[in-house]
Amino acid sequence: MKLLETLPSDEHTTNLLTLLVGHIGALGYEKLFLSTSINHDLGCDGDDAAELMAELGELFTIKFEDYDAYRYFKPEGYDLLKWLRKADRHGNIPLTFAMLRHAIVQGRWVTKEIEALGRRASDHSHDKNRIIRRPSQSPPL
Repeated sequence: MKLLETLPSDEHTTNLLTLLVGHIGALGYEKLFLSTSINHDLGCDGDDAAELMAELGELFTIKFEDYDAYRYFKPEGYDLLKWLRKADRHGNIPLTFAMLRHAIVQGRWVTKEIEALGRRASDHSHDKNRIIRRPSQSPPL
């Protein structure tokens, strides 16, 4: 499978990709990387993200110790309460494949540990050709 050539070829990756396809649709992209974010690059937010993370926890028996969805995902529709939350709870932090795989492998979600991994992955992804967008999304202006 072409998608697995750029990601680790193991059972965790295969199961994660299957789960993502079920929640956000076909991943018909040229390449996916560990630094690809499911929220920013693939457009997963709102109810889709909530359902995805709930199923992720059940399927892989992940203990969410301090997970906060508002750090990564924007709510469905207009967010009236956005300004009442701290700046780090506006859905601006990329949630990468590397972060999800780490939670799966470790069986737990520890935000500080997982976000450090996400920062390391994004430090190695400065090549603009690595940005993955849904075919229907137009490039930023």
